[in-house]
Amino acid sequence: MDRTEIAALLAFIGRLDPRTIRTDKGEARDQIAQWHELLGEVPMATPHGWDARTAVRQHIRLSPYPILPADIGRPWEDYRRDRLQRHTDPTPSVDPDDQAAWTAELARTRRAVATGSAEPARHRALTSGRDGLDPALEARLRAIGSCIPPSVRTRLAPYRPARAAREAAVSHGEPDALGVRCEWCHAPEGQPCRSRRVGPDGGSSGNAPRATPHPSRLDLAAARVQAQQPSTA
Repeated sequence: MDRTEIAALLAFIGRLDPRTIRTDKGEARDQIAQWHELLGEVPMATPHGWDARTAVRQHIRLSPYPILPADIGRPWEDYRRDRLQRHTDPTPSVDPDDQAAWTAELARTRRAVATGSAEPARHRALTSGRDGLDPALEARLRAIGSCIPPSVRTRLAPYRPARAAREAAVSHGEPDALGVRCEWCHAPEGQPCRSRRVGPDGGSSGNAPRATPHPSRLDLAAARVQAQQPSTA
């Protein structure tokens, strides 16, 4: 609040509690200066729930003592703390590789929430679908085509060979072998095949994941694709 707002607030307080009125001009000037020094960073009102006059009415209604700046500053700090506790940082819309811009946007969002200029962001787990996704992020995702950029996907390929082989096969128009269950190693749909060795007693051993699917699984995937294609007379 600036000095004009402080003077208006003190006039409002004086109407509700005449004990706070200063009739001497010097005392009134000192009172305004003191309150401005202590409440200069506290807004008179915000678009989302804070109003200093509400704190004034609450104090005068419940307390027999004259109001002090702390009786407004304390509710304001509680208001800020409550909003930040309910806020979950949304993903910034800037390039994540730009650390300075990323941090600056997070700080601006938190400041806006704390000062009542913006509502706290809901947690993504409590929303349905893609509601509330930042438009800039959505446009960036459409441009890339995936949440993992192609350059990063290429660098990750050596660490997840089964997924890399699956993506390469699909990109070349080959059937997705991991889209069916493997009848040889019994790997479920979506999981890589496992190495199985048949011992002399007929039992199987080994459970290491394979970088490539079993041939029978490839044949089964190809047969499924062929069965789904419309037949031509």
